[in-house]
Amino acid sequence: MPKVSSVVVPYATYLRVYEPLAAFPEPERTHWARYARRPDRPSYQDELRRSLADLLPTPPIAVPVHESSDAFVLDVDGVVCVCPWRTRLRGWQALGDLAEELPPPVLDAVLPPLVRDQAAQDYERWLARNPDARPWIRTATWQIPLNWFVLVSDEERRYEKGSGEVPPMLRYRTPMVQARRRVARALRTLKDTIEEGPLIDGLVDVGRWLEEFHPRSLVELDYGGLVHAVPAGQLADDHSAADVADGIEALRRGDGMAAGEAYGRLVERWRAVRDRRSAN
Repeated sequence: MPKVSSVVVPYATYLRVYEPLAAFPEPERTHWARYARRPDRPSYQDELRRSLADLLPTPPIAVPVHESSDAFVLDVDGVVCVCPWRTRLRGWQALGDLAEELPPPVLDAVLPPLVRDQAAQDYERWLARNPDARPWIRTATWQIPLNWFVLVSDEERRYEKGSGEVPPMLRYRTPMVQARRRVARALRTLKDTIEEGPLIDGLVDVGRWLEEFHPRSLVELDYGGLVHAVPAGQLADDHSAADVADGIEALRRGDGMAAGEAYGRLVERWRAVRDRRSAN
């Protein structure tokens, strides 16, 4: 593994689904049951480190040649729950979004057109054989989509400020049934009170994604490496899920002023992160 493996990879955030072992067919269920007992399972940073390492060769490896057999594992009240990485699938999907995020000269420098075209052809052939495939992890960079905060509540927030070489941590975890219920309630309110737009479209999309998983799954919203872009004091005071919930509840009551205040807090908080992205 190149030296990059020792680097803390910043600025990526995650929405993960952990499914109980019973949700997986054999022989995958047995594989994950054995995997969960391993003492040397990779950390949250390892996946991104490996992805960065793939960009070092010439030409770069846009998408892993083989699908990952790794996963994140949680023990929820004695029930083993697994979140497969599915790095290859997510790499293909992320590659399709790059054209909207990077100027063409930058994109061509990072991943030459020939490399992207080959990856796109590989994905098309693979998808024809696996039309129902979906990832267990969604990733965003330099932001957390507002629709993700709808899935969780402030009571589920866990913050650790970190110390020394241990970085801070901010995440939410909630049962799947709660996440789905919150999506349904929010959609009813938003469709009754605001025009169709990115917020509603994004919430519909994430709601459909959640429906693909076992009802006894766990949903995790993780600030991931974005904690390195937010000053410690601001991170400790970050209650974005509460602001989103307050805004939706205000809309439900017809209180436009309170909804505007909640939205204003969100805009102000995340403007600082966007400014840092532009500075880079």
